[in-house]
Amino acid sequence: MCCIAGILFKHDKRPDLGLTTGQALTEMLHAQVHRGPDSAGWALYKNIHEGEIRLRFFISQNGGLDEEILKIKKALAGQNAEIVQEQVLGCTYGVRVKYSRDIQKLSYAVGSVTELVSVGSSLDIVKDVGLPYDLAPRYDVYNFDGNHGLAHTRLATESGVHPNTSHPFWASGFSDVATVHNGQITNYWIMRRRLERRGMEFQTENDTELIAVYLAYKMSQGASLEDALRTSLEDLDGTFSYLVATEDSIGYAKDKLAAKPMVKYEDDDLIAIASEEVGINRLFPGRALDTTEPPPLTYGLWSRS
Repeated sequence: MCCIAGILFKHDKRPDLGLTTGQALTEMLHAQVHRGPDSAGWALYKNIHEGEIRLRFFISQNGGLDEEILKIKKALAGQNAEIVQEQVLGCTYGVRVKYSRDIQKLSYAVGSVTELVSVGSSLDIVKDVGLPYDLAPRYDVYNFDGNHGLAHTRLATESGVHPNTSHPFWASGFSDVATVHNGQITNYWIMRRRLERRGMEFQTENDTELIAVYLAYKMSQGASLEDALRTSLEDLDGTFSYLVATEDSIGYAKDKLAAKPMVKYEDDDLIAIASEEVGINRLFPGRALDTTEPPPLTYGLWSRS
């Protein structure tokens, strides 16, 4: 049992919730933290800097930090990626680099040195073991006020409680694709091997990473995100509700059994999605909201205008 949350503001002129986007996502998580107290994470879509990309790495908290960062810097330099800005947050090291070549080649190369958390022109994922209210200040989430993002709290069922098994997951090798997920993909190994035969790489054995790589691969082959969401309902087996975000969009898919809850609220200004209605209610205290639960075997997609 896990909690998923996502929000997208449709226009540049946004409604005043009295919260930054990072605060809104954190409030949604905290309201649903009973669904997963082991770890928490956020996929934050930040301002784009022309000709630059963002990379975030996991780093050791048991000493040797300077040596580890030096290895990352050497790996980036070896790919002609020039660091513009760097930052250590919790168990992660984030950089913005000048780079305009093959992102897949870069991410596979530097990811062999230290495990990547995310790569993208705007995507920045932070995640760790702990509760949302404890982690959000440590990872500077409250200051994020972008137009959309995803968030997740996790109850570990099939793997250990570690930062790299926390959600969200980035689509390894691709730019700006992130997913959060509640459920289980039962044909994980069949789908993973199929993607690996096509040259895709994975950093974990988590099925949420599989969803992200599957969607990104489909889009790399010419499919739209909407098409990829639709085919995921045909290709992925199991019980699942998941959210995906890209540089300018947010979407969902829900399997045919619909055993994993999902609720959405939409008005002219925003779309908010959560595992439980209490997560959305936290954004609009005292208001009676017209929320809906997506039917089985459906998907949806919203983009900024």
